[in-house]
Amino acid sequence: MARRTRYKLSAAFVKTAPAGKYGDGGGLYLRKRDRGSGFWYFNYSFAGRRREMGLGSFLDTTLSEARDAAGKCRALLRDDKDPIAAKQARRIDGGNAVQTLKEVALKAFEARRSELKGKNREGRWLGPLEVHVFPKWGDLPIEQVSQRHVQQMLDPIWQSKADTARKCLFRMNITLKYAAAMGLEVDLQATMKARQLLGAQRHEVTHIPSLPWREAPAYYASLEEPSITNLAMRLLILTGHRVGPIRYARLDEIDGDLWTVAGEKLKGRAGKTPDFTLVLSTEAKRVIELAKPFAVNGYLFPNTKGGVISDMALSQKMKRAGLEARPHGFRSTLQNWAEEVHGADFRTAEKLLQHKTEGDEAHQIAYRRHLSALLERRRPIYEAWGQFLTGRGASI
Repeated sequence: MARRTRYKLSAAFVKTAPAGKYGDGGGLYLRKRDRGSGFWYFNYSFAGRRREMGLGSFLDTTLSEARDAAGKCRALLRDDKDPIAAKQARRIDGGNAVQTLKEVALKAFEARRSELKGKNREGRWLGPLEVHVFPKWGDLPIEQVSQRHVQQMLDPIWQSKADTARKCLFRMNITLKYAAAMGLEVDLQATMKARQLLGAQRHEVTHIPSLPWREAPAYYASLEEPSITNLAMRLLILTGHRVGPIRYARLDEIDGDLWTVAGEKLKGRAGKTPDFTLVLSTEAKRVIELAKPFAVNGYLFPNTKGGVISDMALSQKMKRAGLEARPHGFRSTLQNWAEEVHGADFRTAEKLLQHKTEGDEAHQIAYRRHLSALLERRRPIYEAWGQFLTGRGASI
C-alpha cells in the first residue's frame, strides 16, 4: 500500500505529461514547463521552513533516479540533517566555489542587460542592490537566502524608501530565478513570503506635477527657437506622449499623420506591452519637419555624443524656467484639457489605442477597422489642442 501511495507517476507519463506540477509522493515532484522542458525537485520542511531542492532536469534524470535522490533526502531528514545544507557542504569539500548573492545578481543583470533601456542597461538596474543589499548581504551564499534574510534586507527601507524597496524585492526575485536556472537550490518563494512578513507599505505615491492647461500656450510660445531640446519639448506637449518615446523618436515610426511606437519603448518590454499609435496634428507634423535636419541615424532628437537627448535636458529646461511642473506632467495637461473642454474620455481612448496585431486575416481586418475608428475620434482633439497651443484656436 505504501508503495502505491508513494509512487504515483510512471515513466511514460513523465515523458508525455503537459505543462504542470505532478507529485510522485514522499516529497518528490515534477514540474513541466512544456513537453520538452521541466525538472524534478524535493519538497520538504526543515526547522519550520519549507524548502525545495532541485534534483535535475527530467530529460537528464530518470524517474527511478529522481526517486533514489528523493530517498536519500528523506534519509538525511531522518538524521535531522538539511538536504540542501548537506549538498552545499559536499560542494565545498569537492572544491566547487559557493555562489554568493552578489555573484548571482551580477550574472542575472548581464543576462537581462539586452532587455533594459538607458541607464538601467549601463548598470543603474543594480543600484538598489548595491546600496541596500550587497554591503551586508552580498557574500551570503545564494542557496541560503530565505524570506527572513530578504525581510532583514528591506525592513530598514520598506516604509521610508518604498519605491526603492520594491525595486530591491523585484531584483531579488529575478536573482533567485536566475540561480534556479543555474541549477542552484534556492527558495523561489522567498521574496513572496518576505513581502508578507514586511506587511503593507504606508508610502503614498507622489504624482508628477503638471502645468495647468490654461498656462500651456504661454509656455509653448517660449519654445519658439527651433533647438533640439525645444522641438522635443514641443512634440511632447503636442502629443501627450511619455518622455521615453519622444527622446527615442525615429523617422521610420512616422507614416503621414500617424506615429506608431513599439511596445518596448513604452512602460514594458518587447512582447509585454502593445504598440501604440497616435495622430499627429498639423502643428506636430510641422515640429517634426523642423526636427528632421537634426536627425542622426534616424533619431529625431540626438545628442552630441551619438545617443539621444537625455530626460534631464527636458526636466532641467522646465526647472530653469521656474516651473514646478515636469515634462511627464504634460500627459495630464492634455488629458485634463481634452476632458474639460471637449468632454472627451481621453484616458480610456488611449488605453484602447494600445494594440497588438495578432490573429488571422479576418481578425486583422476587423482590428484595423476598429483602430481607424478610434484614431478618427481622437484626430479633431489633437488638432484642436495644437491650435489652442499656438493661439489659433478659441481661447477658454
